[in-house]
Amino acid sequence: MSDHDHIPHEARDRQETLDAIRETGQPFPPSEEFELHAGDSRTLWGDALRRMLKNKLAVAAVVWLLLMVMLAVSADLWVPQTFGSPTKIDTTTIVKQRLIPPSMGHPFGTDDLGRDIFARVIYGARISLAVGILATAISIVIGLIMGALSGYYGGLIDAGIMRLADVFFAFPYILFVVALIAVLGKGFINVFIAIGILGWASIARVFRSSILSVKENDYVDAARALGASDLRIMARHIMPNAVAPIIVYSTMSIGGAILTEAALSFLGMGVQPPTPAWGLMLNDAQNFMETAPWMMIWPGLAILTTVLAFVLLGDGLRDALDVKMKD
Repeated sequence: MSDHDHIPHEARDRQETLDAIRETGQPFPPSEEFELHAGDSRTLWGDALRRMLKNKLAVAAVVWLLLMVMLAVSADLWVPQTFGSPTKIDTTTIVKQRLIPPSMGHPFGTDDLGRDIFARVIYGARISLAVGILATAISIVIGLIMGALSGYYGGLIDAGIMRLADVFFAFPYILFVVALIAVLGKGFINVFIAIGILGWASIARVFRSSILSVKENDYVDAARALGASDLRIMARHIMPNAVAPIIVYSTMSIGGAILTEAALSFLGMGVQPPTPAWGLMLNDAQNFMETAPWMMIWPGLAILTTVLAFVLLGDGLRDALDVKMKD
């Protein structure tokens, strides 16, 4: 039996044509058919990236978030020299510098203490992005562990973990965070710890659902029949096939964590002055909404655009990772 006897007729003809062209040493024709069959094999993540790049809103969200991260990380190199310190107050010039409308020297204007709002918005991005990412990371770690135990083992473990999650769902989220902050104390570190600890329940439920749909597949039964341990089955066979919804949900959760941090700072339970934070800036702007509306507009737009970017990114990831989507 020849090498190509087991190949279907159309595939055998195509392979023989490619072999003939390869023997002549000439380049392949630039047709779509030859490019499709002579190119590299497609992968799940490669298809996801291609679909992601076709989503203009998701690409715009990535560009905006990268810009925010770049500005926040590099702020120390150019913000203090150009716009002044975002925290220090110069008592000798405060009367002259306070409540200046947006201008060339102060693109976003100044606040009631003479500090440049653009500088404070940039430094506030550090707080919001850090809290969003760190709090979500804590939620993911706890949620993945609890969801994995619940979905894989079932029984009393599943019932106990899900009832614990119901307890967390029973309380209003923001009030639960405020209560935990009151116990832990105010401050940047306690903010993302509180948000992270209270955010695991939703991720655990999502991951449990994914595991329940994956663990009954034949390849999991085959690994179990071959004597693979539960940890190996989870790490090598279930986790890679169940993690896609977590990626999507976690991306959107970062935006929710940023909103929670802004709400806590607005209420005085989050980041404390003089550290710049977007929610704290909105709190400071309450008494100047008519006389100096720019104090409210710019931090508000920063919260809106950043949270919207994470939501659009999560929406784009959901479509890109959906294997049922067609190019």
